[in-house]
Amino acid sequence: MPTVLPEGPCRFYFVSADTAEPAHIHVWRNEGFAKFWLNPAFLQNIGNLGSRELRRIRQIVEQRQSEFLEAWNDYFDH
Repeated sequence: MPTVLPEGPCRFYFVSADTAEPAHIHVWRNEGFAKFWLNPAFLQNIGNLGSRELRRIRQIVEQRQSEFLEAWNDYFDH
């Protein structure tokens, strides 16, 4: 599971086996997680994150969307 961006207590990463799904990023933070589709940026799944944490994570995903998409395409050779 390659880390794309460590950001404070968050880790943004890909799961190598996820090639059959649209481009997305996983986020792990203090026992909580989220998964965002990247094109367009959209919350797909969440677990054990508060609304404040989720807002901050969503903001990072939106700000770095193009960077994450480029990393996805490079990693999965699209």
